[in-house]
Amino acid sequence: MTTNGQLAPSHHSRPGTQPVHAAEAPHTRPVLCVPAVEVPEHVITIEESLDLAARLHHGHEDIQLALRLIKNTGVRKRHLVQTIEATLDHPGLEERNLVYVREAKRRVPPAVTAALANAGVCAREIDAIIFVSCTGFTMPALTAWMINTMGFRTDTRQMPIAQMGCAGGASAINRAHDFCLAHPGANALIVACEFCSLCYQPDDLTVGNLLSNGLFGDAVAAAVVRGDGHGRGMRLESNATRLIPDTEEWISYALKPTGFHFLLDRRVPHTMQDLAPALVQVSAEHGWDATELDFYVIHAGGPRILDDLSRHLNVKPAIFERSRDTLTDYGNIASAVVLDTLRRTAETGLIPEGAHGLLAGFGPGITAEIALGTWTNG
Repeated sequence: MTTNGQLAPSHHSRPGTQPVHAAEAPHTRPVLCVPAVEVPEHVITIEESLDLAARLHHGHEDIQLALRLIKNTGVRKRHLVQTIEATLDHPGLEERNLVYVREAKRRVPPAVTAALANAGVCAREIDAIIFVSCTGFTMPALTAWMINTMGFRTDTRQMPIAQMGCAGGASAINRAHDFCLAHPGANALIVACEFCSLCYQPDDLTVGNLLSNGLFGDAVAAAVVRGDGHGRGMRLESNATRLIPDTEEWISYALKPTGFHFLLDRRVPHTMQDLAPALVQVSAEHGWDATELDFYVIHAGGPRILDDLSRHLNVKPAIFERSRDTLTDYGNIASAVVLDTLRRTAETGLIPEGAHGLLAGFGPGITAEIALGTWTNG
């Protein structure tokens, strides 16, 4: 919109509406360009997390179990949008959400600017914004604020995703892929904004919640899917969703006066025995062998997920090293994990042109969002 209130014209022609099949036009398969990731400046180490948990819950009957579980996460440090003192204080749901909005408006623009630069496009070349977050709430979605303040066109499609949890990042990638296939030549921007520390509940003393207090971190990640097939990153070929029946209560939020209370069933770490066959099936439907791919971008919910998946897929654990790096450096950053893992994969410089890869995010449902693609260096 211009300063006189009139709609600004698009600087390029609108994309078409006829779907295109990747197999028919390989040179125009959408490319998930190298993501950009921003983490807050406040850091808490594993030693500090353990010390805090031991002091705050020294009388808890399961504190030793919780401490052992936190140690086993493999997380060395996490980044927080507030100081640890402010994080431990709970001023109420309204104040927490105000912090979420303030910090999102502060930290989303740098990640988006970097992601646009990585893709070689500008804000006015974006046709859809997919905004993913499960740690705060706004209406309208923050996509409206982005369009009003960051130079995006007023006809940019808005697709907020709020309830996919850790699977949200992969879900956004798949929806961006679908959008670019439906609108050839279009570009979609993905933004994952997760401030997990704002969900800290000091009075929730379940073991699962105590574990989450030492596992989750904060981050903003962004990436562009270019429908014209240009850019460096993962050329998207196929995507799929799989859900394990009757598991919708295994990962969930309980909404209470104090905000979101994270619920984690003890059966969740065993879900790879059901999800690994889904990865194999989806790959086979595309003509690929999921056990012999060149690179894997896997959501690192915890080390057990990666260990079990490597065992069920019969691949070497080292193949998930970039996922482990994300977990070690940032903790579980929810929907932003797969974007950070893809960034780290790109930064190795070791993925050759045309290499086959698989990206997967796991979250509530229990749901797996799966994408297959080949690497391109642009």
